[in-house]
Amino acid sequence: MERIRKGDEIVVLTGRDKGKRGSVLRRVDKDHVVVEGINRVKKHVKPNPMKNQTGGIVDKDMPIHISNIALFNQQTQKADRVGVKILDDGRKVRVFKSNGEQIDA
Repeated sequence: MERIRKGDEIVVLTGRDKGKRGSVLRRVDKDHVVVEGINRVKKHVKPNPMKNQTGGIVDKDMPIHISNIALFNQQTQKADRVGVKILDDGRKVRVFKSNGEQIDA
């Protein structure tokens, strides 16, 4: 089960964006996610008249490894680790490690 999913609010733990918060836009692969406003770089883009694309320097969000981010806990207002708990009916739900609160309804 994925501990971090699209739409989750996260906090960056390490790197130049340490302490910043953002929401997950998409998962690139098993270990990388793209987060809104995090790991932003300037990319030089060539113009492409076939796609009606102008050239220049654009800001682009690059993928970040999931080991460098943690889920944001609204109750404690801090970053928190995520665990998986199996309910009585067999469903798997994500829970915060600090207080055991369910993330998924």
